[in-house]
Amino acid sequence: MTTSTRDTGVSAQWIFPVEALQHTPSVATSNYAIGKELYDRARGVEFLFRLGSSLGLPSSAMFTAATWFHRFFMRFSMEDYHRQDIAAACIFLATKTEECGRKLRDVARVYQSKITGVDVAHIPNESLASNFTQTAILLAEEILLEALCFDFVTTSPHFVLVELFDAGQTNSKVQDYAWSIAHDSYRTPLCILFCPRIIAAACIILAQRAADGPHSPSLDARISLSPPSASLPTPPSHKPASPDVSRFAVEYFGFDERDLQHVTDALTILLDFYAAQHLPSNPYISLLASIQPPTRGRQLKLYEPFGQLLPPVPIVMNNSQTPESSQNTTPAPLTPSYTSSTAKLVTGSPGSHPRVPSRRELS
Repeated sequence: MTTSTRDTGVSAQWIFPVEALQHTPSVATSNYAIGKELYDRARGVEFLFRLGSSLGLPSSAMFTAATWFHRFFMRFSMEDYHRQDIAAACIFLATKTEECGRKLRDVARVYQSKITGVDVAHIPNESLASNFTQTAILLAEEILLEALCFDFVTTSPHFVLVELFDAGQTNSKVQDYAWSIAHDSYRTPLCILFCPRIIAAACIILAQRAADGPHSPSLDARISLSPPSASLPTPPSHKPASPDVSRFAVEYFGFDERDLQHVTDALTILLDFYAAQHLPSNPYISLLASIQPPTRGRQLKLYEPFGQLLPPVPIVMNNSQTPESSQNTTPAPLTPSYTSSTAKLVTGSPGSHPRVPSRRELS
């Protein structure tokens, strides 16, 4: 069963049931476990965001590119096409459709800078490596267009959040949390599982729960079909209770039972994503990871602890480094989104030259 696409502008072909994650091309035709694929999707989107930020792209273009990234890997395997190549192609295509054009040469230089760790100012405009990178991005873009069927339409949950914020029943703290959670949602496959209003509702409900504290109503109470006191009679001498702010999004959209099941699944996936990072030193992640997932509906467990998926770090010894100091395998945070431009996400050890998009085509 899929989420309704009414009033979203999203084609039904791009909304998949949650069960489809267990049968993606990466899982079905490659040696990928679902937890590994979701981890690499998060790493790919993180790379995409950093690429877009360095190019000075608007957030809307990066959200569009991230959506395409997830759509692509519902039709092609991550073993065949590397996440960084597809991320670069998504960014380059988004600069065209979102009218924030950037030259292919500039995208290639920033790409090279990110994978080599060399400052972009030291990446020459013309070189063999630059030409190779540009060719790789163009090849990846051709496959991306095929995967998307030239359907470029996307809708961000941020637009729905603005509508909710304008309704005036959320404070600035809740709005900040919801906005950051919506950013983080692109590091998960929510954009291909649910329509934007479901994702936006999940973001603001989770934000309210985080802002209200551990002694506030649970997520189950916030997403129930009716408030707990709805079945109790109201004495005629008492005024009706004020609207329940904790159920604001549910009542604003008039969700039915089916919609609430989707909100429940979206919340569960978000909390599973935060819990997988296990970073007690990061208060943002720790706060969200400590929230009890909804108990109603399906108990989804898609993510594996990211620390178990990190590639091994080689021992490097020199005059100033010991084996102990060179083996720091603590995963850097994928969140919060407002610090993503400075966070260091482990991305393996790519060579100095970009990869040609398809590995199998070369074998």
